[in-house]
Amino acid sequence: MPSGVPSSLDNWWCPPSEEYGFVGFSYEVTACQDVNTLRREFMDIRETFKGRYVRMYGFCDRAGFYDDIVTAAWDARLGVHALIWFGFDGGNEWQTRKNHLVSSLYSNPRAKFITRVVQFGSEPLYDRVLTPQALAQEVVSLKRQLGSLGIPVTISDMAYSYQENGGAKVVLDAIDMIDGHMLPFFSYQASTASKSWHIVQSDLDWFIANGQGKKIYLSENGWPSVTSQGVQPNSPNAVSNVDNERDYYTLLDSHCWYFKNVGVGWFAHIYSDNQEPGYGIYDVNGRAKFWFRPQTSC
Repeated sequence: MPSGVPSSLDNWWCPPSEEYGFVGFSYEVTACQDVNTLRREFMDIRETFKGRYVRMYGFCDRAGFYDDIVTAAWDARLGVHALIWFGFDGGNEWQTRKNHLVSSLYSNPRAKFITRVVQFGSEPLYDRVLTPQALAQEVVSLKRQLGSLGIPVTISDMAYSYQENGGAKVVLDAIDMIDGHMLPFFSYQASTASKSWHIVQSDLDWFIANGQGKKIYLSENGWPSVTSQGVQPNSPNAVSNVDNERDYYTLLDSHCWYFKNVGVGWFAHIYSDNQEPGYGIYDVNGRAKFWFRPQTSC
């Protein structure tokens, strides 16, 4: 990063076509990590894995938390896919979170140079927290609020969620880019991770066909190494273990040229099992569960 804050976003971000393959990690923030932890783990993402971004997951309502995210990401030379978390209980806390985030984006001079996009999530269409029309209106409203900062707005959701809402064209029209979820373990066709490319391809084909040429990231993207109460397969043949988690990312990495040709970047969900059991690249003791060095270019 430069020593001072730039005067303009002109030529700040890489061209979308150059952001493909592995781009970074989803990162759970419900623990409200302090700035030193954020800095250390963001530096690890950047230096060990060559990540470009962190995609926030969950929420932390501590005052000043997003400023800590910006500080840590600036020091680590990472961009951020920020998230306005709806949660699962139908409450209105997301509105306060949106207001606090907007305030931070305007008050922190570094924020617009760190924040690649703001997402409404996670899976607001699937959870039916708002109608597609109301969700699109929220996207458009936030775009107006952030217009002078040059920060795009999107939602973070599955292809299935759009499809179950008749394609949700009103949402696709409103968003600036696509942060799509790719969780093939939950497909009714799932078996082992190494045999899941057709599931990935099917959802990507839908996003590409319906996405109006907008940039696509796979923002919540992974395969669990264990099941739990909230993580259960829909196929009796789906296998969850560390080998299959590893094999899923190996499968994605083996298709680097495909991702380059269609201009799709993918995140690994998630950084550590301490953040979401079974999905981490690191286990709860901070040990890598398997070798993970996916290509960032090919």
